[in-house]
Amino acid sequence: MLYPVFMTEPIRAAVIGFGLGGRVFHTAFIHAVDGLQLAAIVQRRGDEAAQAYPDATIYRSVDEMLADESIQLVAVTTSNHTHFELGRQALLAGKHVVIDKPFALTSAEAAELIHIARERKLVLSAFQNRRWDGDFRTLRELVSRGVLGRLVVFESHYDRFRQEPRLNMWKEDGVTPGGGMLYDLGSHIIDQALALFDVPETITADIRIDRDAGLTDDAFDLRLSYPEGNGRRLTVLLRSTMTAAIPGARFTLHGTQGSFVKFGIDPQEDAIKAGVTIGSPGWGEEPESLWGTLKLADGSESRIRTEAGDYRGYYENIRDAILGEAAVAVPGIDAWRTTRIIELARQSSAEGRTLPVELGPLP
Repeated sequence: MLYPVFMTEPIRAAVIGFGLGGRVFHTAFIHAVDGLQLAAIVQRRGDEAAQAYPDATIYRSVDEMLADESIQLVAVTTSNHTHFELGRQALLAGKHVVIDKPFALTSAEAAELIHIARERKLVLSAFQNRRWDGDFRTLRELVSRGVLGRLVVFESHYDRFRQEPRLNMWKEDGVTPGGGMLYDLGSHIIDQALALFDVPETITADIRIDRDAGLTDDAFDLRLSYPEGNGRRLTVLLRSTMTAAIPGARFTLHGTQGSFVKFGIDPQEDAIKAGVTIGSPGWGEEPESLWGTLKLADGSESRIRTEAGDYRGYYENIRDAILGEAAVAVPGIDAWRTTRIIELARQSSAEGRTLPVELGPLP
């Protein structure tokens, strides 16, 4: 893949937070994209950001960074319950904004952010980097080509194994708003399902705590139903658990003309943690052992090479959108829809019933 050389001044970006998301995803990929400059990082304590990016200005407060008129783009990577307020502050300060998932904790919050960005003509996007996973790109291509005929069942798993919850961390302490698996991994696989199939007709959810010492949801099963005409339906199953010592398939897709099954998780996150340079030879490529299997109605069976994943594509799109050269790939309205599905899933699980998916007026 060839990347353009930009003759204009790069877009100056700041990242709020230097935890896992800020460190592994946002700073790393902003730094790796031509036309973007990692100009500033907000890290309240510690010097890890300064050591990793000595050319970036390190701010100790969000207010200090937002007062820097040279900053054009802000990425919010802090704990989930802070996303709305920090995103709102950045928009009101005239910055383009990227917000890590979950975009907001309520659809009302998401709608307010969308309104502010629209009024001020600013780019606003949810960081749904998993749309640039190699396996998802491969799956999306198969779906668009209609290889499997009329789709009948799609199942997406995002499983982990951790016996003991980390009760000292905000995601699992049972107290901090925005914790739990549905907001965390659920935001990703719901977004992928909506990107593939749009909004379902109904939702049935089971959101629960499986581990003995757990204080917040660590497992969920969501069933989304799509009418296909003539009484036929597409069933979408979205599942996640922290008790999968042997993970199931990442994707399973059944259609009237065959099936596709894919194991394994995109390698980019582990590669960054291991110190691999973004964009180095083989970046984002999976070993052949993890390629998916396609079996068609005629009995033929083949391995489908996984497209190389590349999260740079997300921030390249943000760059191009700011320059007025592209539409935002993951706009705020997509994040609002995902947030509404999460709200409906919680209601369905609490009431123990299937609900119609009524999103309400678009913001």
